[in-house]
Amino acid sequence: MAGGGKGKEMSFWDHLEELRGTLFRSILALCLFAILGFIFKDPLFRVIFRPASPDFAIYRLLGWDFSMEMINVEMAAQFFVHLQAAFGAALILAFPYLVWEIWRFVVPALYDNERKAIGGAFLMATGFFYMGVAAGYFLVLPACVQFFLNYSVSPLVSNSITISSYMSMFTSTVLLVGVSFEFPTVIWALSRIGLLDRATLRKGRRYAVVAVLVLAAIVTPADPLSMIVVAAPLYLLYEISILMCPRSNDID
Repeated sequence: MAGGGKGKEMSFWDHLEELRGTLFRSILALCLFAILGFIFKDPLFRVIFRPASPDFAIYRLLGWDFSMEMINVEMAAQFFVHLQAAFGAALILAFPYLVWEIWRFVVPALYDNERKAIGGAFLMATGFFYMGVAAGYFLVLPACVQFFLNYSVSPLVSNSITISSYMSMFTSTVLLVGVSFEFPTVIWALSRIGLLDRATLRKGRRYAVVAVLVLAAIVTPADPLSMIVVAAPLYLLYEISILMCPRSNDID
């Protein structure tokens, strides 16, 4: 495979060795950040449990009122919750380094023009990921918490939230929304290498609306408020993606 216009050929075993090194360094980085999550347990869980507090900013802003108390019903649950929280935080904190490792792995296979085009996408990936994480933490997760705490099939049944279920919702929601915010990065990269243009994206608006609603339904519980909270910024990102396409590709 040609190496970025340098004329360097890499064999299958060379690529395999590079992949092994990339995976090793990435896993090592995740483990190091996870160790920090174990060491700084109190600050970590102050951040994690903040959306479970009734005085969280978004609840006060929207006038939502609820009371939530978490329980533990399994012997080892709190340890595994700490483990899950540590690696979830490690993935978020190490994301820029992981993106850089992926870039290092793929760049030898790119020609010079592709390298310039895709390089910007890797730089954008971190920013959009953290925007998604923030949206998940401050908007989507609180909406989910509010919905599930107030949902009941009967007044005879009260909600007792286990720490394991809350942690699962926290990590899946925040990380999924963070990943979903990478959409503009993908669109921008495809447009830079000539696979998409503004005209195509504009014609695909109706399909984008359907795709955004489906994705919002997957990420959130099936209530209108949570879906709107997720779908609105995702569709906004689609419109931003149109504006980010190079003008040279706009054939309208």
